[in-house]
Amino acid sequence: MLVPILKEGDYLIASIPSPLNDTELLQLRDALVERVDRAEAQGVLVDVSRVDVMDSFAVRTLSSLATMTTLRGAETVVVGIQPEVASAMAQLGLSLQGIETALDIPDGAAWLDERARRSIHAGD
Repeated sequence: MLVPILKEGDYLIASIPSPLNDTELLQLRDALVERVDRAEAQGVLVDVSRVDVMDSFAVRTLSSLATMTTLRGAETVVVGIQPEVASAMAQLGLSLQGIETALDIPDGAAWLDERARRSIHAGD
């Protein structure tokens, strides 16, 4: 696996070092979903700040990752989308609809923390 998956507190962090091919994207998705269970993770942060191209397959794979981790009890946040990538995605009609995004890992972790706080208070 080209992408290391780190555990930080209740979260898993995968920082993608460069664009991945389709097979590598699927391997990353499957590895993250499997690690959610083993690590008892409450959230997943996928850092794409070093990715300079995001095609439709990558977008669909990130969407399925978010759906799969949500079904396993963990929220997913995609962080670090570069302005040029966001512009190209918009021009191509690609979106990460239904997936939380943040500027960077600290912002993504803060969103996950706030989501966890709201869940706890909803149970009161």
